[in-house]
Amino acid sequence: MLERIREGSQGPWAMIVIGLVVLSFVFAGVGSYLNSSGPTAVATVNGDEIDQSTLERAYQNQRARMESEYGESVSAMFADENYLKDFRRNVLERLINDKLIEQEALELGLRVGDKQIRETIRDMQEFQTAGQFDNERYLAILRQSGFQPSDFRDYLRTEMTRTQLAQALGAASFALPGEVERAWQLQSQTRDGRYVVVPSAKFAESVEITEQDIKNYYESNITAFDTQEEVNIAFVTLSIDDLTDEVNVSEQDIEQYYQENKDSYREEEERRVSHILIEFGDDKDAARQKAQSIKAELTEGADFAELAESRSDDTFSAENGGDLDFINRDMMDPAFDEAAFALEQNGAVSDVVETEFGFHIIKLTDIKPEQVTSLAEVKDDIRDRLQTARATERFYEIRSRMEEVAFEVPESLEDVAGVADQPIEETGMFTEQKVPAPIDNPNAASRAFSPELVEDRMNSEVIELDDSTVMVMRVKEHEPQRTRPLAEVSQSISKQLQVQKAQQAALNWAQSLVQKYTAGEDVDALLSEHDLAWQQANGINRGPGDLPRSMVETLFTLSGQEGNSAQATKLANGDVGIVELTDVQQPEAPDEQLAASLRQQLGSAYGQTLFQSYIDALRSEAEVEILQP
Repeated sequence: MLERIREGSQGPWAMIVIGLVVLSFVFAGVGSYLNSSGPTAVATVNGDEIDQSTLERAYQNQRARMESEYGESVSAMFADENYLKDFRRNVLERLINDKLIEQEALELGLRVGDKQIRETIRDMQEFQTAGQFDNERYLAILRQSGFQPSDFRDYLRTEMTRTQLAQALGAASFALPGEVERAWQLQSQTRDGRYVVVPSAKFAESVEITEQDIKNYYESNITAFDTQEEVNIAFVTLSIDDLTDEVNVSEQDIEQYYQENKDSYREEEERRVSHILIEFGDDKDAARQKAQSIKAELTEGADFAELAESRSDDTFSAENGGDLDFINRDMMDPAFDEAAFALEQNGAVSDVVETEFGFHIIKLTDIKPEQVTSLAEVKDDIRDRLQTARATERFYEIRSRMEEVAFEVPESLEDVAGVADQPIEETGMFTEQKVPAPIDNPNAASRAFSPELVEDRMNSEVIELDDSTVMVMRVKEHEPQRTRPLAEVSQSISKQLQVQKAQQAALNWAQSLVQKYTAGEDVDALLSEHDLAWQQANGINRGPGDLPRSMVETLFTLSGQEGNSAQATKLANGDVGIVELTDVQQPEAPDEQLAASLRQQLGSAYGQTLFQSYIDALRSEAEVEILQP
């Protein structure tokens, strides 16, 4: 019988229903924060549109990745109007290529199923907590990225389909043995040389910066002097935690809650039983007589487990001597429950019991008595529960009042702060790209630069940061985007030009010295005039090392032949380097493992090249229209 019950609750249809319920939570989400009046196409690819929101999301994601990787230096790049325009155009070009690949994959019949999408999402580490898929984290990350769950699944499906096509093309790419050997020689070759570092500071005094130089640089790089819009936000926050300590919970309250919810602190009596089942079959009376006969054998001292194993029709429990493990009330058939819980001591055996499944003989083998957790054990937990519940109730009352006051007195936060009994705080000036921690939340950050707050200087509505925290904000200070005047940046331009011209002067001197050196002249005297001398560098490879990167790259461009044994190069720190090649060491042939690894790398590189060529071919035959420049 128990086997049938388990089959009913764990069968395939039940699991499908449970799976659908779970998936409904996995993929449930909120709307995108990129609200708009409607999609606006920025391009069409063979009739399929790429809308503005898709472009904006791709642009923001790519920019966020760059800012995360390169830090503040990226902000100056994005301040350049020409760079920003090229960057957005490149993002659009990538979306167009992705659309072409998506269309081609569909035409070729490549598909990624829903099950594979779900498994991929659940396996992504970004959505996991302690190695397990975390739905709340999943939804939060999607919200921050401007995705709805359905949009993200479509995006992932496109990317995985695109990968299928790329892998198919890559599988056809390989490297020949000669290519592997030549790549190994180039990759593992080492070189000896001499070098001199020429400090540009030695030439700084010879550099002259005129007002016209400064003006010309300013006018040629005018967008680099644009500032970003900044605001200083004043705000009041309220959270449930702020109110918890204010809530009083008496001993009487705790006692009352305990009594009203006593069932929550009670573990019901459990009984471990074994049974012998005789199913009705075609002859119910014959089944009854068989059950009664078995009962008689037990009365005469027969072993219950042996009879269950040999005579019971419940094959699942029969293998274990009829054992059904522990049961509690209402778990089994009512007649079965009544008989099992009527047995008074371990080893007792019931009379024959009839249920809808057949005739049972029940044996009691163990008892777990009812356990009631005492009030003393759960008092602290009940106090916390009551405090949180009452603080939450109070939170919503104050929130409602904050909403009213923020609207009724829109030109100040003083009354809002009074209602919430919380201080007015300020963020300090910040840009839209560097939102400070107090309001680094999609709901709040999206409001900080809104026209109604910036232009009207009114209080915001109550903004929900999460389920237990709200905020009301207003713009206290605002600095619009502007182009800094020449007078303000003249000094910094002068310093920059000083560095550039000093480096160029050092480069001119170094190139003159190299020219004389390659012509056979002795240049040691010229070097000593600037307190410089050759330094030796042996066994230099293409990887990172002590030698500046540009000098390493220059060393590996030299052939050592007449007229190409030395060269001057600019260094990243503003100085200049002179490099001479003196010897080249060729590596030994790679072992099989290294050769196989290099062959795979080359094949992958060829596959990427082939993939790009494939995209170019699709693009040449496609009808692509850029609707918004």
